[in-house]
Order: sequence, then structure tokens, then C-alpha cells
Amino acid sequence: MTEIYRPAWYVRILRPFIRALFRGVFHFISRVKVSGLDNVPKDGAYIIAINHVSLFEAPFVTAFWPMSFEVAGAADVWDRPGQGLLARLYGGIPIHRGQYDRQMLDITLSVLRSGYPLLLAPEGGRSHQPGMRRAKPGVAYLMDKAQVPVVPVGVVGSTDDFLERALRAERPTIEMSIGRPVNLPPVSGRGKARRQARQENADMVMAQIAALLPVEYRGIYAEHA
Repeated sequence: MTEIYRPAWYVRILRPFIRALFRGVFHFISRVKVSGLDNVPKDGAYIIAINHVSLFEAPFVTAFWPMSFEVAGAADVWDRPGQGLLARLYGGIPIHRGQYDRQMLDITLSVLRSGYPLLLAPEGGRSHQPGMRRAKPGVAYLMDKAQVPVVPVGVVGSTDDFLERALRAERPTIEMSIGRPVNLPPVSGRGKARRQARQENADMVMAQIAALLPVEYRGIYAEHA
């Protein structure tokens, strides 16, 4: 039986301040555009799936989403000064990329089954360039196990040079487009067939994200958008 998840008390206190800080910083250093807010579910659990070019997408989406949510991110962020402190204060969930992490899967499933939204990047890591890479099947695994929809989100302008340009007072534009919630087909079969079905579902999620992005951001999903 999955344990009930609840963010720590200090996390619940600090999150509004952290979100407000992020909003203020993004408004100050850049031009912010957000569309599709009416597509955000009013309550209940769902997965927020984003494209992942750099370090800026997660704090940007966190800042301008209508409500707070849980965030799963690469564990190496927790080892970086500044970023690691913010990740801990916000109550992020570290993911050890490239290895099977049963504890992480249990926590993220507990998050969703307890009714909380969860943000993750299906690509499993930063691309460092606008074009999307092939998704990992993890997003489809979580959707299948928790029986929750996914809300696709496309972020444009969050390239690695975003902060450098902002510090030069260029005020670069950063934009978030939110798509409609999507429910994927149920996963069936066993072994290789089941893994293939999950990969196909993960690719469907990426195609939904690609449809929210300009062509140069779609990468291998350009023909699927």
C-alpha cells in the first residue's frame, strides 16, 4: 500500500515565498509570456510534463503556475551551491538519472496517489539546445500506475544563455504554453511489449509538448507534433 504523501511543514510555509521570489526575478530580468492557464486542472493529481533545455524551465513554470506542485529533478542539482539550497527549501524530489531508483518511484507515485500535481521532464535531462530528445518511459510508467492525466507544457526562450543575456539587460523573452490535459491509452502486455507500449505513450506526451513549440524546438518530434 502506498504511503500518504504530504510536504514537510517548513516546505508548505516557504513555497509561497520561493514562488514569489522566482516571479519577481523573471519579471525583472525578462519579458514573461504565459498562455493556456485555463487548461490547468482546478484540483487533483496530474503530471506537468515540460521540455528541458536548461536549468530555467522548472523555476519558471513553478513561478507562474496557478498553484504550487511537487517537482522531480536530477539529483546532481542538490549538490550545487545555491541551486541545491533552493531545491531543498522547496522540497524537490531528487532523481538519480541513468539508474533504477525504487525509492524515487515510490515517492513520486505516493505524490500522485495523494492528490498532488507533479512536474517532471520526460527527456530525463537537459538537452542544452532547443531540439527535444527522445523521452524516457518514466512519465508513462507513472501515468499508468497512478492513473492520472498529463498536462503538456512547452517553454520557449530558456536556452543556456538566458541568464547571460538577462544580465546584459537584454530582457530576453521567456514563454510558457500550457496544453490541455491528456489521458493516455492503458498499457497492456508483458515484458518487451509492455515496455514498448510505455515508450509509445511517452512519445505521445512529447508530441503534445512539441505541438506547443516552434519548429526549431521540436527536435525528433517535429513530425509528430
